[in-house]
Amino acid sequence: MPENKKIVIAVDGHSSCGKSTLAKALASRLNYAYIDTGAMYRAVTLYGLRNNLIANGKVDEAELTAQLHQIKITFRYNKVTGESETYLNGENVEEEIRQLPVSRNVSPVATISEVRKHLVALQQGMGMEKGIVMDGRDIGTVVFPDAELKIYMTASPEVRAQRRYHELKAKGEDISFGEIKANVIERDYIDENREESPLRKADDAIVLDNSYVTPDEQLDWAYEKVMERLNRNGN
Repeated sequence: MPENKKIVIAVDGHSSCGKSTLAKALASRLNYAYIDTGAMYRAVTLYGLRNNLIANGKVDEAELTAQLHQIKITFRYNKVTGESETYLNGENVEEEIRQLPVSRNVSPVATISEVRKHLVALQQGMGMEKGIVMDGRDIGTVVFPDAELKIYMTASPEVRAQRRYHELKAKGEDISFGEIKANVIERDYIDENREESPLRKADDAIVLDNSYVTPDEQLDWAYEKVMERLNRNGN
């Protein structure tokens, strides 16, 4: 790897398509920082649920916006698991933000303009010194439109729902495949049709359909793309 040369890597795409799996592994191989922006939106959603700002799928946007200054989101590296974990106001919420109540409500929260502006500003600050891998929905289009490498990930709704179903069942969740698939499709629609920073592929992003690709195969593919960028123009 070229010495002293670091880039910003943006990984965007649909829900449950393995963005975090790839981004974490790639950051580890490159010794880059990993930022899970989806976890940030999930943490805001959890805050809203805990404080009765979300009920029956409806978000009290005005009150949530007014309380954004009270929401502190940080990431800490767990030496035991080797994973970066999400903290909400000092509390480890990594497990709770992955559960279905948050999944059902995160897309509506992510459509709120003030929430997105607040988190995008935090994310841009995290990437000022480069050497990061950041995944989400609008990293290559809004957060880092000048990122040196943009990857847009996708997979069929059936494949993504099956992955999520196995993940939740392994954790003991009592949930049907039909519910998971419906949630995946609904989140796709909301993400792609929201007014504020809708999910779309950046013009210069490379598409990775990982419906039938193993984690190791996609990591090798992404690492090759990084090397190409780092060595471009003689760097």
